[in-house]
Amino acid sequence: MTIVNTHQAEAWNGYEGEHWASHHDRYDAMNGAYNEHLLRFVRPDDRVLDLGCGTGQVTRLAARRGRAATGIDLSAPMLARARELAAAEGVANVTFTRGDAQVHAFGAGAYELAVSRFGVMFFADPVAAFRNVGSALTPGGRVAFLSLRTIPELNTVIGAMAEHLPPPPESPDGTSPGSLGDPARVEEVFTAAGFGEVTVTPVEADQVWGRDAADAAAFLAAWGPIRYRLSLVADPAAVERATAALEPALRPYERAGAVRLRGLANLITAVRP
Repeated sequence: MTIVNTHQAEAWNGYEGEHWASHHDRYDAMNGAYNEHLLRFVRPDDRVLDLGCGTGQVTRLAARRGRAATGIDLSAPMLARARELAAAEGVANVTFTRGDAQVHAFGAGAYELAVSRFGVMFFADPVAAFRNVGSALTPGGRVAFLSLRTIPELNTVIGAMAEHLPPPPESPDGTSPGSLGDPARVEEVFTAAGFGEVTVTPVEADQVWGRDAADAAAFLAAWGPIRYRLSLVADPAAVERATAALEPALRPYERAGAVRLRGLANLITAVRP
């Protein structure tokens, strides 16, 4: 197996991946409201490729609507949980593969549709990655990807915590969750990768972060990006002040029996000529 996104592989096979695997139900509650934006593109005869599939919720749902589905991800612990969940749910027409989609040998024309729920923003070379994905699609094959724009309310919450912390470090691989947030950048990348009919449609949904502010604060403090940032702080008192700021900052977003933060995303669609 060849991996070029080494920093991402380290993260998703360490604490970050273990946390997602252990709390798959919470992460699916966080992002599940976006699922239909992708699943509506699945046709009954489609073989579906799910990029950055994580613990496989979208992969399993796509398999139920299409002919079959394959999920690919860098994370061994998340894929192990994906296989367990597929077996428990009795979804037989689904497979999960560990690999780096930027360089993985998918096989020419193996899929009619590629989807991704927030798994396409971290490629070290996005043009190479999407060109490789394009080679896995049949002529006329389609992609439907969700990429993050921003979660303004989450930024407000993290801002309350950040008052007690130094500035966040730069990403070691230069990627970011918002790397495909600009439609002009999306058009540039996908056109260079050989796709046509590129469209970018803004979408949004509520993300459930916890039952209440206390529950959401505990979960957020253990979330990989926040945990890593806190780990860089040598002063335990500063860490305590930062984590203590989370619950009151989350309280205004308690509604309808949960903490709900509005997430803004792009739905990217394109066609392989």
